[in-house]
Amino acid sequence: MTSNKLPRPWKERAHQPEKKAGGHRYWTTKRDGEVRLRQDDSFPYETPLTVHDMVMGTATKYANYIALGSKHRHGWHLLTYIELYEECRRAAKAFLQLGLQRFHGVGIMGFNSEEWVIASIGAIMAGGFSVGVSSTSSPKVCQVIAESSEMNIFVVDDDRQLQKVIQIRGCLKHLKAIVQYKEKIQSQLRNLYSWRAFLELGDSIPDDVLNQVIDSQKPNQCCALIYRLVATGPPKAIMLSHDNITWTTWATAQSLPYKHPPEGQEVLVSYLPLSYMAAQIFDMWVTISVAGALYFAQPGALKGSLVDTLREVRPTTFYGVPWIWERLLDNLKTSQLACTAFRRAVDKWAMGLGLETNRRRMLRQVYQPLCFGLARRLAFNRARRVLGLHRCPQLFNMGLGLPQATRNYFLSLDMPVFELYGLSESSGVHSLSSQQDFRLFSCGKSLPGTYTKVQKQESGDIHIWGRNVFMGYLDDEATTQERVDRHGWMHTGDLGFLDPEDFLYVVGSARDLITLRSGEKIHPNPIEERLKKYIPIVHYAVLVGQGAPYLCVLLTLKCQVNTDTGQPRDMLTSEAIALCRQLRSPSTRLSDIIDEEDPAVVEFIRQGIVAANAEATSDSARIVKWALLETDFSVAGGELGMTTKLKRAVVAKMYQAEIESFYKDNNY
Repeated sequence: MTSNKLPRPWKERAHQPEKKAGGHRYWTTKRDGEVRLRQDDSFPYETPLTVHDMVMGTATKYANYIALGSKHRHGWHLLTYIELYEECRRAAKAFLQLGLQRFHGVGIMGFNSEEWVIASIGAIMAGGFSVGVSSTSSPKVCQVIAESSEMNIFVVDDDRQLQKVIQIRGCLKHLKAIVQYKEKIQSQLRNLYSWRAFLELGDSIPDDVLNQVIDSQKPNQCCALIYRLVATGPPKAIMLSHDNITWTTWATAQSLPYKHPPEGQEVLVSYLPLSYMAAQIFDMWVTISVAGALYFAQPGALKGSLVDTLREVRPTTFYGVPWIWERLLDNLKTSQLACTAFRRAVDKWAMGLGLETNRRRMLRQVYQPLCFGLARRLAFNRARRVLGLHRCPQLFNMGLGLPQATRNYFLSLDMPVFELYGLSESSGVHSLSSQQDFRLFSCGKSLPGTYTKVQKQESGDIHIWGRNVFMGYLDDEATTQERVDRHGWMHTGDLGFLDPEDFLYVVGSARDLITLRSGEKIHPNPIEERLKKYIPIVHYAVLVGQGAPYLCVLLTLKCQVNTDTGQPRDMLTSEAIALCRQLRSPSTRLSDIIDEEDPAVVEFIRQGIVAANAEATSDSARIVKWALLETDFSVAGGELGMTTKLKRAVVAKMYQAEIESFYKDNNY
């Protein structure tokens, strides 16, 4: 199946041997390479642009509109679009003064800030690569990234990140300077600059010198590297071209009802790491494209201050990942628990009405009950204000699909959370949902001018084609050829299907398939989601059984998180405790259940597994044994990625003893 119904001439062309345009292929692994753009003559596509052209276009047209906002001790520091553009030029000239070479890296490691954005755009203007580095990266990972990108300048936010670079700088033969943009510099090093001193370096470079570099850039050349950690081997350097960024930005802005000045202005809060491509494409590039105002959350946003910033800034669009939505859900439930019994009864009535009404909307039944307006005034608007999202018609989830209970909770409050699908290799986004195109469990429809192909009728490998598809993996031709075929289709490695209306549903990754000893292949995700539906106290369920005679599962329970460390606590969440009370269990901690073997909770879990097994598609898809782990999973613990995507290989290694115990009596 293929979405966006490929035009006949394109179909015929796809089966012909590739004709290289200008001698270029669809992919390259060379840092100075150029690629053939995936332009479809049947689609009215945008003229290819460089990043500089896009930023300058917005700065020229919307010069005096707010671009960036950063909160300092005495209030918000605001930059207009013309000021942002001028600061980016200053940064670009400063990079040139420090010796940035063409197609070499500028690493940026730190919390989101105006300096992060300016350094990124400035590096691209100066002809280098913008290289976002996760602030949680170890010195060893920093070294691998710096060596791979041939990094000339490393930009860090504080002394903690600086110390990582100091540890490895002796090994970095391309490194020429370090810039620290937060805090007072505590280390006395040669070629270490404060942000102000760094920008002043650019004043000695004539504008004509920078203009020549800018004019030499082409849309089909690389301008950014996104690093993806893999289970084995060094991180993969994903090469993105100017056109990857500017075209994907344009296509996304065309697909969603963003406000544009002077009629209105989008307002966003940036808190998800900009080293993550999906966050970067929406926070930075789409916001610039629509001349929106981007406000930066405090460094402690993920430790609890995010809601305070949302209430103050009042964004018009909000992007989250699954664990953020769960955190917001906990805030709402805590607020509801603090209300009177009458208030809770009103909320329950309104939420039941909201869920039913929104489900009908998805079936194109637009009838809205007369009392829906009353429910909005009494419950829905209040819930949005609690979270600071009362001016926010667009809510998006960037990670794997939300758990059904979480999705339904927000839907019941008339807050549909739209799913999107994308990889760093697709410039962060390939398909997305909206008010007009929304189906439960779906990632929406492909961006205009892109195509999605599924290899099987029901559930198969997802292949994608479009100008959002990356250039290739830097210096890794073998992996690039595995990922991109000669017709330009990218093999995502994910599994899913398309419905008759071209809505995309992603069911998991081909890498996650479990092959039992019998040879039968099992998709773990549907079974794991079914378990969480029947056992709502469970936070994560990890199916295991690779090469084994039967399936087993590792379970974690919903626990509170230490906001300072990101580690899960022993204390259960309020939702989990409330469920324990319904089961007449006195447990409030995970240790109460594990150490004392709480019979009520254990029996509840056992019954949930029986119920899930009753829906199994075959005997092999039934769960035989299960184990409750002594801690919940977390990003800080290493079991989860930044978007809370489960790292199955890491979990299998960390809990090898528990997995082996499942099969010790079966010669496993």
